[in-house]
Amino acid sequence: MGDRETQVRGLAARAGGWSARHRWAAVGIWVLFVVLATVLGSAAGRVDVKDSDQLSGETHTAARIIEDAGIEEPAGETVLVQARGGGVTAADAEFRAAVDAVVRAVEDTGRVTDVTSPYDTGTVSKDGRSALVRFDLRGDAETAGERVEPVLKAVEGVQRDHASLRVEEIGSASMMKTFDDAFGDDFQKAEFSAVPVALGILLVAFGALVAALVPVALAVTAIVATMGLMGLVSHLQPMSDTANSVMLLVGLAVGVDYCLFYLRREREERDAGRDPRTALRIAAATSGRAIVVSGVTVCVAMAGMLFTGISEFEAMGLASLMVVAVAMVGSVTVLPALLSLLGERVEKGRLPFLRRRRNGSGRNGNRRNGSGESRFWGAVLDRVLARPVLSVVVATGALLAVAAPALGMKTQNLTLDQEFGDSLPIVQTYNRVNEAFPGGSEPAEVVVRADDIDAPEVRAALAGFRERAVSSGASRGPVDIKLHDARNIAVVYVPLVGGSDLDKAGASLDKLRDEVRPATLGAVDGVEAPVTGEVAGSKDFNDQLVGSVLPVFVFVVAFAFLLMLLSFRSLTVALTSIVLNLLSVGAAYGILVAVFQHGWGASLVGAEGVGAIVTWLPLFLFVILFGLSMDYHVFVVSRIREARLRGRTTKDAVRHGVVTTASTVTSAAVIMVAVFAIFGTLSMQSMKQMGVGLAAAVLIDATVIRGVLLPAVMALLGERNWYLPKWLHRLPDLTHDEAPDAVTRSARDDEGERVGV
Repeated sequence: MGDRETQVRGLAARAGGWSARHRWAAVGIWVLFVVLATVLGSAAGRVDVKDSDQLSGETHTAARIIEDAGIEEPAGETVLVQARGGGVTAADAEFRAAVDAVVRAVEDTGRVTDVTSPYDTGTVSKDGRSALVRFDLRGDAETAGERVEPVLKAVEGVQRDHASLRVEEIGSASMMKTFDDAFGDDFQKAEFSAVPVALGILLVAFGALVAALVPVALAVTAIVATMGLMGLVSHLQPMSDTANSVMLLVGLAVGVDYCLFYLRREREERDAGRDPRTALRIAAATSGRAIVVSGVTVCVAMAGMLFTGISEFEAMGLASLMVVAVAMVGSVTVLPALLSLLGERVEKGRLPFLRRRRNGSGRNGNRRNGSGESRFWGAVLDRVLARPVLSVVVATGALLAVAAPALGMKTQNLTLDQEFGDSLPIVQTYNRVNEAFPGGSEPAEVVVRADDIDAPEVRAALAGFRERAVSSGASRGPVDIKLHDARNIAVVYVPLVGGSDLDKAGASLDKLRDEVRPATLGAVDGVEAPVTGEVAGSKDFNDQLVGSVLPVFVFVVAFAFLLMLLSFRSLTVALTSIVLNLLSVGAAYGILVAVFQHGWGASLVGAEGVGAIVTWLPLFLFVILFGLSMDYHVFVVSRIREARLRGRTTKDAVRHGVVTTASTVTSAAVIMVAVFAIFGTLSMQSMKQMGVGLAAAVLIDATVIRGVLLPAVMALLGERNWYLPKWLHRLPDLTHDEAPDAVTRSARDDEGERVGV
């Protein structure tokens, strides 16, 4: 009875045992869940985050005013007419003819409205070499990219007729179309190639097609189910395409990892001579428990994004949390049922050049000895454990050196040329417009709402604002005002001094908000005048993120510490896990800053230094990496603790735990690095930063952290690794460990339970 009691203590062990005994029921329930989630999610439809909800601060307030007033802002377009040399100016007949031709050409398409000539609006550069023709595209701004092609062709026709001048179009619709044409398939290619890449690596890791397909199948079904759940949940918390992409990334990573941990342990026990039923029970009790602890910890980390107050982050956090939870449940329920059903057939489809050698060789370059230990990592561990102090000093010093550049990290929303480089003609047009009209391509927009927009005091304040915006040095003009009299709203467009230089433009924005507005519009009772636009949006978003860093950090670290403390009942293990994960994240930050901010070695990853890290990435990386790092940490430390409970010394348990999990951690890390690296090949600078940052962090975590620093630290601490103060003994005991010997005895004693394999 004692063995039976031990056998049912762990949640993962009980779930695995039930699934193995009720194989078809477990598989059927999982399939039904996936189908129901998909069908219900499709029927409910997905509610996406509104543009106004993605913003914060004054930018959010301005978007709300426009939205509440029911004003549909059209997609604005601009045509730059510019002399190629120094001879022609806007006053010349040739230049005027080109401008008139542009106005006629775009009007004749029937697709535009509110066409304005630079000679009427004053949008001529100071040197007289450049002028802007402005107009709006008819119809919904969100789909304007699909309707802008006739206008672009009309402008191209004018360019052919006036070859001595530059006639180039730029605007939200033309940029939308250009980027969709150039990069629209990037994300889909990355997402679709991630699964084949993972499958290919698993084929090498297992050497058998069926064994490789099982983790991929579980991960894909978890992702499909979560997509359905996102549709249902989106009616409470709106979702987005970005959240969907992040969910796919995280789901594939953890889904494959969890199955890999489970399947490898079951194989290892069978190689050690266990019968299939016992091997499955041991895997459920050990790797299954590690998956539950890791999954809950990753969910907690993802929940940290809910504290940002930014809808896009909240959507990403909730979607990631859901897919991790679904993958975790699938790994400890349906996976044991599948392994029980397949039995030896899991080895079907063996690749002839990767024959399996029981107790022989591992994959990914790790030769394995007769006890299932990696020879490569065994040799590394022998040296690390022989000189633990030196190993800690060298590894920590190296990580701190790599992390050092992060101290000078600068974050901002990337400008068009930073995001895409100057390879696209439209980016070159963007730069030309900014040079000729600083801030003209991305003006600040002041949304003015009053009880009566036509009241004399409001009109006087608007005129004063226009004049003072230029006289204060915040803008060089022209400052345009667009009235919506019926809705008592006016929108003031202010080109900011500094243009695409966000630091200088940010100073102009501060002057506009802190000096110009209070002295003019702010002096009129009942007038609201939030300042929005690209520069304002970047600043407000940055401020919001900076304000949310501390609560997110405290939440993630505190709950991860608590979970590790309860799961391992060791204050030391909990503390070291937090410190090691922070080192890993810090090193990733340092690599990001060195490569993408300073440009050191950027060409090696097909990138270039752009002087900044995209605003949302540091917090996103912290949450994702902190969660994913726990995968390896929990898996390795669980194995070390298991060996210690079976009577090994701490030093011997550390060596055994690291070398026996080395090939599994290596395979999991290679999959993650490969999947993340795919995103590093995309054209957008922000996606390169995300892909390289994630890939580098996982690589460091699986090698330097888990292979050197963790064993060296645990060897130095010795028995202090398992220290728990007496006053903490009252904490709930969530260890629920099962030594393999106990499971074996339970399996032998429980002859009434038939577990077919």
